[in-house]
Amino acid sequence: MFSFVTAGNSHGPGLTVIVQGVPAGLPLTEEYIARDLRRRQGGFGRGGRMKIESDYARITSGVRHGLTMGDPIALFIENRDWVNWQEAMAIGPIEAPVERVTRLRPGHADLPGTIKYGFDDVRPVLERASARETAARVAAGAIARRLLEEFAIEIHSHVVAIGDVEAPPVDEPDWEAVEASDVRCADPDTAERMRAKILEAKHRHDTVGGIIEVRVRGCPIGLGSHVQWDRKLDGRLAQAILSINAFKGVEFGAGFAATRAFGSETHDVILPASRWEGRPWRHATNRHGGIEGGMTTGEEIVLRAAIKPIPTLANPLPSVDLDTGDEVLAHYERSDVCVVPAGGVVAEAMVAIVLANAFLEKFGGDHLRETRRAYRAYLADIGPRAERRPAWAAEEATP
Repeated sequence: MFSFVTAGNSHGPGLTVIVQGVPAGLPLTEEYIARDLRRRQGGFGRGGRMKIESDYARITSGVRHGLTMGDPIALFIENRDWVNWQEAMAIGPIEAPVERVTRLRPGHADLPGTIKYGFDDVRPVLERASARETAARVAAGAIARRLLEEFAIEIHSHVVAIGDVEAPPVDEPDWEAVEASDVRCADPDTAERMRAKILEAKHRHDTVGGIIEVRVRGCPIGLGSHVQWDRKLDGRLAQAILSINAFKGVEFGAGFAATRAFGSETHDVILPASRWEGRPWRHATNRHGGIEGGMTTGEEIVLRAAIKPIPTLANPLPSVDLDTGDEVLAHYERSDVCVVPAGGVVAEAMVAIVLANAFLEKFGGDHLRETRRAYRAYLADIGPRAERRPAWAAEEATP
């Protein structure tokens, strides 16, 4: 199945990504991956690190002549800031004393991480727990997105709230306008108020969070499964989203709003069989957000996620010292004011990774040709029983 692992630290030489399970024959280039890395680095409210880095994932194995080979794909993203940290983050032992970080930061992994791993210095924890690691996830997610594109599955995200500024609900966002916006909000009036909220936080030496929405079109019915708890797709997506730094909540479709409605106002009526857009099954509404019983329904996946204000503050909160336990001000290193727009791009990547895994779990294939054949045969067999055709008929009908 599609899987990935990352290695690297915020101020080390760079980030390494290993992606496994990609079928052979998938067109893939470094330039394609670079597009999503650029999107992650954008957004109003980002900090000084984005001025230093210009992320680019170099493919070091797994691709030949622009096509995947079926073996693990290795990527490397250089940390340009490494030149300033070669002593503090040296790989080998050094003789010169290195300044320890002992002032714990509320809201970070500092306290549990240093206690769990027995460190006398917070540096090893804050380096790996840094959101810098999400650049590696976005690179892996771009490969997953490239695979899903072969089957007309599209993934988008937009910002629906920053602080208490909320965008008006829309049936279908203008995705071009979203990509052109530095707060990833298509509504210009709301976008202006979102920028004002971010500036307010900056002037207060504070931070601000918000809510993003991810939408996925084109998924066939049946990705995921109802048969075991860890195969349910909404559970897998929720875990992936909540693994991202600062993400604290997830809902699908109507989500928490459904708790304030009756059942008759919550569930989606299944419509009589038809062939809308070549699909045999449709629902009158999509309050379930594209997933029922842990499986895709063929409707658009609609997922919203809450991002807390990031905890590294220019005006640090009170905390304690790791050595003495005495009260101190928390440690501060440069940080962003708002990561919500970039957070949506990282969420897209994690959604793509989970869906790519579920897609290959369902359709398999060592080469992309095999995956396509299995997918076409499945689509030919999912209509009402009276309309089903043998799989071979679908193959012959497909050019």
